[in-house]
Amino acid sequence: MFAKLPTTLIAIVLASFSSGSFAQILENEAPAVPKNIVIMIGDGMGPAYTSAYRYYRDNHDTEEIEQTVFDRLLVGSASTYPARESGYVTDSAAAATALATGVKTYNGAISVDSEKQPIPTLMQQAKKAGMAIGVAVSSQVNHATPAAFLVHNESRRNYEAIAKDYLDTDADVILGGGQRYFSQALIEQFEQRGYQYLSDMQQLDQIQPGKVLGLFADVQLPWAIDEPNSNHLSRLTQVALDQLSQHPQGFVLLVEGSLIDWAGHNNDIATAMMEMHEFANAIEVVEQYVRQHSDTLMVVTADHSTGGLTIAANGTYEWHPKYLKNISATPRKLANASLADPQWQTSLVQQLGFDIDTDELRLLDQARMQGEAVLATAIKQLIDKRTNTGWTTGGHTGIDVPVFANGPAAKLFSGQQDNTDIANKIFSLLPRPGKAATKPKQPAAEVSATDKIMRAFHQDESLTTESATDTVEAKTQSPASDAAEIEPETTSQTTEEPSSLTTEKPSSQTESQPSSLTTEEPSSDKAIETEAESKAQTPQPTSDENPGTQPNVDTDNPAKAQQSADTVQATQAASPSSPELNQSATQPATH
Repeated sequence: MFAKLPTTLIAIVLASFSSGSFAQILENEAPAVPKNIVIMIGDGMGPAYTSAYRYYRDNHDTEEIEQTVFDRLLVGSASTYPARESGYVTDSAAAATALATGVKTYNGAISVDSEKQPIPTLMQQAKKAGMAIGVAVSSQVNHATPAAFLVHNESRRNYEAIAKDYLDTDADVILGGGQRYFSQALIEQFEQRGYQYLSDMQQLDQIQPGKVLGLFADVQLPWAIDEPNSNHLSRLTQVALDQLSQHPQGFVLLVEGSLIDWAGHNNDIATAMMEMHEFANAIEVVEQYVRQHSDTLMVVTADHSTGGLTIAANGTYEWHPKYLKNISATPRKLANASLADPQWQTSLVQQLGFDIDTDELRLLDQARMQGEAVLATAIKQLIDKRTNTGWTTGGHTGIDVPVFANGPAAKLFSGQQDNTDIANKIFSLLPRPGKAATKPKQPAAEVSATDKIMRAFHQDESLTTESATDTVEAKTQSPASDAAEIEPETTSQTTEEPSSLTTEKPSSQTESQPSSLTTEEPSSDKAIETEAESKAQTPQPTSDENPGTQPNVDTDNPAKAQQSADTVQATQAASPSSPELNQSATQPATH
């Protein structure tokens, strides 16, 4: 066939294949700038968590270790340190602010800078550009991470004020837990502004188009290990995508696997791996959406790592995740059941899925006599012993976290970067205010790659073989789509296209001062550090909930908070120096 073609055309075709431009032509069928953006945050999900999840999901009957969605989508990593005044180890609020605004701030801050001035967020910028916005999380919806994308407050602990400020965000979708913080009067205000209010997961089947506020738990959603087939976060993610997809001008969605962090604070490997599995399922929901909608970008990362998780411990080069697969509930729930069951030894063995020897049963029996919290800690320690899992802290660590991406402009997030870089890259992909995103133009008449080559040939038949080859190679080395990724600041702007890619940080001031700013001192992770020191002296567990206020209050069932408060009082006596332990048992703490 090539013998019948002109020499020039042969040169073009060969140069296209050899230099990769033929593949580039096909790749350029997808838009260079996304219409929709999904940001997914695994709270506390450091690199040890994604590695542990790989081995946890491995099929022992096969020779190879199977890939996970994290292996498949990994593109880079990110540093997570906060503003200088908070040192090197971030909390969730400062990290979420960095990811939402591109600006470093102090621990505890919700999208305000070190001077406590509000900073424009990605969600606010998207809304100004005419896009829809939403959040779907497994914690309370007004927790640190979703709050930093939607509102401003100088302290993450101002949960009620943050909930009230949500009313003015004009967010299209708000899904998660947190009924405790939304009064009936506030819910009625949401309804007056056109929101559907949902309080039961079953109501998702009857959801109507339009804005939705869904609060499905008092604080957090149920632990995935306690309800393994519920797939709450995956379902909320799919509902959010369905709702936001109805918006013609595109959307920005935040999805957070919040409870990975809470399990890490509690040094609970069994619960952590099930929360990882729930988050991985949600990622796959979004990944499938991206496959079906080539104009959608997904970016997945963590805000920090929690617990200092190690895959192996005690100088032994082994890790045994197989023991985790048969555990049927959180250690807290197992402990609670054991207290009420005279035959608790037999029942506990069945629920753990592995045998317990005589010495281990004796230790568990001693812990059982001291109450639910101490028994839950003993069960976690037994699981760590079986799996050879290690932990270094009940708080956060300062290590870098992985970054995953897929879809248009995914290459922007490759390599090492700071968490503020992630935000600024996403800012650069948003339409300018007043220039709403439109559906990317499709190639005219589905012109094939061969037809494009033929057209190029007919446009200039005077090309020689050498000049044609040089031309194709030159185009291949700097294609237009790559220019937008590598040197975004040089991309030209038009009145119809989104703004050029830049790394310029957004202004530190908004047009108006938020009403919720208070004079409360910024929070820190000192409570968790104090708790970690206390933990070394006593067998008390770290927090099952979000933050260090009440490390022994069980929040997988908020109704038990008062019962757990008795244990808290005992811990307070052991560690009176911790200011966090003196707060109300119903007040979630800081991650």
